[in-house]
Amino acid sequence: MRAIPLVVVLSAALLASGCSGGDSDTAATTAPPTAGPTAGPTTTSVASAPTGSPATDTGFNAIPDIVDELQPSVVSVVVENGEGSGVIVDADTVVTNAHVIGDADEAQVVLASGRRLDATVEAIDPRTDLALLSLPGEDLPAATFAEELPRVGELAIALGNPLGFEKTVTAGIISGLHRAVPSSGQTPALIDLIQTDAPISPGNSGGALVNARGEVIGINVAYIPPEARAVSIGFAIPAATVTSVVEQLQENGRVRHAFLGVQPGDLTPQLSERFGIEAESGVLVVSITEDSPAGEAGIEEGDVIVALDGQDVLIVEDLLARLREREPGDEVELAVLRDGERREIGVTLADRPDDG
Repeated sequence: MRAIPLVVVLSAALLASGCSGGDSDTAATTAPPTAGPTAGPTTTSVASAPTGSPATDTGFNAIPDIVDELQPSVVSVVVENGEGSGVIVDADTVVTNAHVIGDADEAQVVLASGRRLDATVEAIDPRTDLALLSLPGEDLPAATFAEELPRVGELAIALGNPLGFEKTVTAGIISGLHRAVPSSGQTPALIDLIQTDAPISPGNSGGALVNARGEVIGINVAYIPPEARAVSIGFAIPAATVTSVVEQLQENGRVRHAFLGVQPGDLTPQLSERFGIEAESGVLVVSITEDSPAGEAGIEEGDVIVALDGQDVLIVEDLLARLREREPGDEVELAVLRDGERREIGVTLADRPDDG
C-alpha cells in the first residue's frame, strides 16, 4: 500500500518507460510511502513541497477568520503506512489525493475536533490523482469550492496536516496557473495545476488551498523539494477539476477521459539526431495502442505531434493538457511531422479504457 508522499524522479530514462497504451493522461508518477503526508514535483528529482515566507499585505489580516471558517472542513486521512489530508465535499464525503490512499480500501478520517471516523474508499481516479472517501450517516461541514481560477498574485492559504502536524496553516500567494510537472509521459499526468508559494510539505497532499473569500481553490498535490534548489514551489489541482471529478465519481464510479492511444515521449536533441527528425520541439509517438483512435486514423510510430486543433504541442504535457480538455467522441486535428513533411490528420477520440 502507498502512503501519502508524492515523489517524482524525472530523467531521460523515463522517456522509454511509459505505461502501456500511454497517452492522453500519462505523466508524472506519484510517490513512495513514508510515515508522513505529501505532495510533489517538476524537472529533476521531486517529492512533496517546500517552505517559504509569504509577502505581507492587508489580505493576510483576514487569515485567522478564514481559518476559523474552513478548518472544520479539512481533515487528516490516515492509512496503514502514513497519513495525508482531505477536504469535506458534502455531508458524508471527503476528497483527497489518490496517492494518499494508494491501494487501501479503508482509511480513518480525523476531524478538526479530534473525532476519528472509519471511512471506505468510494472511488479513485488515478489520472487526476483524486479519490473519494465515504462516511455514511455523518453530517460533516462541507467546504465551498470556487467555480473560477484564482488570479496570479491572490492570497493563497494552505490547510492540512504536514508531517503529522494536524491543523497546520501556511500562507502565500498564487504564483502561476496552468502549470505542468515534466514527466516524460509517465502516469498520472500532473497538468493544468495552480502554483503557489504557500509552504507545502509531506502530509499536505489532499488538503485545501483557499482564497481570501474562504473558498477552496485547489487540492494540494505536489511540491518541489529544497534539494532540487526550489524555494516554495507547490502545486494544487484546481477546484473546477476537483468538483468535476467528484461529480463523475459519485454518479458513475469512474471518470471519462479522452483517449488517443499513443505513448508520448519528449523530443530530445539526441532523439532528433538519431532518427533524423527535423524538428526542435514536439511530442514523439513512441508506440501506438492496438485498435486505438490514433492507429485507426493513420498515426504512426516515429511521428512527431506538433499541434492539436491549431494549438502548438511543444512537450508531452502540452499534449496531455489539450487532451484533458476534450471529451470522448470529440474530433480533433493533429499536425504531425513525418519524413520531413507536415501532415494534418483527423482523429476521433475514444473513451479511455479503465486499464489503459
